[in-house]
Amino acid sequence: MYLMAFGAFIGTLFSKKLRLQIKGQAKTFYRLHKYIKKSDRVVWVHAASLGEFEQGRLLMECIRRRHPEYKLLLTFFSPSGYEVRKDFEGADIVCYLPFDTPGNAASFIRLAHPEIGIIIKYEFWANYLFMARLRKVRLYSVSSIFRPNHYFFKWYGNKAPLRSFTHFFVQNEESKEILAQHGFNNATVVGDTRFDRVILVRKMSANLPLVKIFCDGKKTFIAGSSWGPDEDIYIPYFNEHKDWKLIIAPHKITGHHIAEIKSKLADRKVILYSNVEDNDFNKEHGNLENREARLKEADVLIVDFFGKLSSIYRYGDVALIGGGFGAGIHNVPEAAVYGIPTIFGPNNKKFQEAQTLLELGGSFEYTDSESFAKIMDGFIENPESAKAAGKIASDYIYTGAGAVQKCYEGIFGEELENNK
Repeated sequence: MYLMAFGAFIGTLFSKKLRLQIKGQAKTFYRLHKYIKKSDRVVWVHAASLGEFEQGRLLMECIRRRHPEYKLLLTFFSPSGYEVRKDFEGADIVCYLPFDTPGNAASFIRLAHPEIGIIIKYEFWANYLFMARLRKVRLYSVSSIFRPNHYFFKWYGNKAPLRSFTHFFVQNEESKEILAQHGFNNATVVGDTRFDRVILVRKMSANLPLVKIFCDGKKTFIAGSSWGPDEDIYIPYFNEHKDWKLIIAPHKITGHHIAEIKSKLADRKVILYSNVEDNDFNKEHGNLENREARLKEADVLIVDFFGKLSSIYRYGDVALIGGGFGAGIHNVPEAAVYGIPTIFGPNNKKFQEAQTLLELGGSFEYTDSESFAKIMDGFIENPESAKAAGKIASDYIYTGAGAVQKCYEGIFGEELENNK
């Protein structure tokens, strides 16, 4: 861990992301000392990054609403989570979690003195867990998944950190069985808390008239959290199938990446969402009718800012979930809840919802241009198959709802009103 911290400090010379992380970690203890009094009752929620935050968000909002007597402390390890959600109104304090050294862990638990700790899905930092156990913090693992080959269960692994948990709220029966095989019988299968979150997001999703005008009643393919390797496969396909509209929401929104996307789009007419949404549009391009005409004429809409993708999926016929050729795919339920089939690259094995939807026929995996074309050709030749896959996807999400309620009741020993 000390080597990791040292490497991160060296990395700040080359990485803006690491600079943000190290700078943010340096402020953590000051923020805890300033904003948490000794008399405060604290619930600590830790999310590795943005995806884990979304899994825990609804649970945090329930705690906030039902237990105002607690201060809610939210920590992130990754800048990808903290920098986007540092102003989250559902928490009293939002900060980075410093590197897991014994000194950092002892100082953090002493200053925060949480009564309850909730770790979302991943990140089992041994020193933090040990210090929390020493201080008799009630620790809960939420939406976690365990596999036979997990580090904890290797011959050289150390299961001691798991003994710090009061209870595990796991996503599937396999995780519960694996924990039981290793002597941990304090687990309950609740499913994935993201399902509750995406259902709520769908109910609250905004109407986006500009996207509706762009789609213009035509078949629309949405590439969410799109990466370069994905774009190398799906863009050439739609350069040939020009009767489809294409919406691209890049994972990394930079001028360089957007320029790369445009260069791959051949002669297709491209428009940036920020350009048509800008209040100054009329000054440069004329009246609203002109904007509507430009949107309808465009073949590709690039979403060059964050915050709208979850609402944009409602306008799609097929959704691609990016990241399958990198660290792993992004949020499948966010698209599946709208009743559209999802497709993604091969790095999806660690994602329970992706594996289940592949088995059920609500999602499809592509590994190259040929397999991608085979999937899309099948949808085009048989539109009913796409609708059937979409229904499978949405049914799976709605059937799996209720994890937040189960976790809340397990932690606080009380029911949520109206199952909300």
